[in-house]
Order: sequence, then structure tokens, then C-alpha cells
Amino acid sequence: MSRVLYVTGGARSGKSSFALQLAARYKHKVFLATAEPFDDEMRSRIGKHQAERGEQFITVEEPLYLGRALSQLPAGTDVVLLDCLTVWAGNLMYYAEGKGEEHVEQQIELFLEVLRQPPCDLILVSNEVGMGIVPDNALARSFRDRAGIINQRVAAIASEAYLLCSGISIKLKECD
Repeated sequence: MSRVLYVTGGARSGKSSFALQLAARYKHKVFLATAEPFDDEMRSRIGKHQAERGEQFITVEEPLYLGRALSQLPAGTDVVLLDCLTVWAGNLMYYAEGKGEEHVEQQIELFLEVLRQPPCDLILVSNEVGMGIVPDNALARSFRDRAGIINQRVAAIASEAYLLCSGISIKLKECD
């Protein structure tokens, strides 16, 4: 049975590097990228991540429809490393204008549905955004809340969960 491994932590905590270590033991790997290169700084970040993972992965870029992307993986995929759910949450909110809250919830539900019966092992990376100060504006608070709820729902489904802090992994959950 395929497993869902959830990796969370703060910014620059070592999440992505740890997730790459988890994926290293697999042969046929897909990297599911949610980030879009909106500006030079983001292009630089994406470039650094691409260099770090090298050519060991087939890269699939999907900023919104993760459920669909996971249901259309290349044949023989052993593992998908999805980085990251927090960026996806922001994308959902950004692109939801005019589509309504129902559209956002529908995309989240479609993604969670795939997690309940994953097509292969999945390693999901997400930021823990709820440990800092309370944001000073409604949009930022809404984003923090949405990301936190997505994280809770994904962690509940996951067979393993890890928290990264200062480059050190702490196992939060392991199911048989």
C-alpha cells in the first residue's frame, strides 16, 4: 500500500532537503512543483531548488490542480515529492477571485481524495505558518488559517509526519 509522508516546518528549516533525502531511495521519482516564477527572486529560488534535486526527477509543474496532476502521473512512478502545499494554498486563494470559496474547497477535497488512496508514495512539503505572530491584516490571517487547515487535514491522512526545526527532523507520527 502506498504511503503519504508529510514534512512541515518553518521557513528555511530544512524541509525540502529532508524531503529529497526521503525520496532518494526511490528509483522513478516525480517532483510536483506548485510555485510559479512571478519575479526574479522567485525564479532564483526555483532555480536553486532545481539545482539541488538535479535530474533525478521528472518535473511536473501544477500550481492549482494537484488532484488532477496526481491522477495523471507517468507510468511506473514510485514516488512524488510535492513542494509545497503552502504555495498551493496561496495559489488557490489568488486564482479563486470570482470563482468563490466553493471552488477552493472543491480543489482541496479533490486533492485529499487522492491522498486517501495514493497512486504511489507521496512526500508532501508544507510550511508551518501558525507558530509566528498573528498577521496584521485580514488577507494574511485568512492565508494563515487556510494553510493551517490544509496542514491539519493532510497530516491526519498521512502515514508519517515530520517537523523540521533548524535542520533537525522530529517524527510526529508513524502508522503501521
